[in-house]
Amino acid sequence: MQKQLIDQMGGEEAVRALVEAFYDLMETLPEGAHLRLLHERGQGMANARTEQFAFLCGFFGGRRYYAEHHGHMDLKEIHAHVPVRAEDAENWLLCMVRAIADCGHSGPEIDRLNATLRRVALRLVNAPGT
Repeated sequence: MQKQLIDQMGGEEAVRALVEAFYDLMETLPEGAHLRLLHERGQGMANARTEQFAFLCGFFGGRRYYAEHHGHMDLKEIHAHVPVRAEDAENWLLCMVRAIADCGHSGPEIDRLNATLRRVALRLVNAPGT
């Protein structure tokens, strides 16, 4: 039986480290400026860190904390109120892919994860402009 991605990555502790690295990048890189603005218009960065951890645990095959709390894991629904531009999706991906690499994750499963994240992020684009 193949291990879930969350287990291959090192469990919930590794997911927590990834989320922290991701948001640290988003908060410091110039590419994260508009993403920060979008988060601050919502419930803020601290809440986003908590929700991202809850979501990614389930997304990576672990406990589905996000679904337990919110009843679903539908990313289109989660982001329906957020005007996501193609540039935002690309900048989100830049931060996430870098965080994944910075946390030491690599290999074919991570290549597949990055491709999946790209498809998902681009699917959330719902606003014109760059």
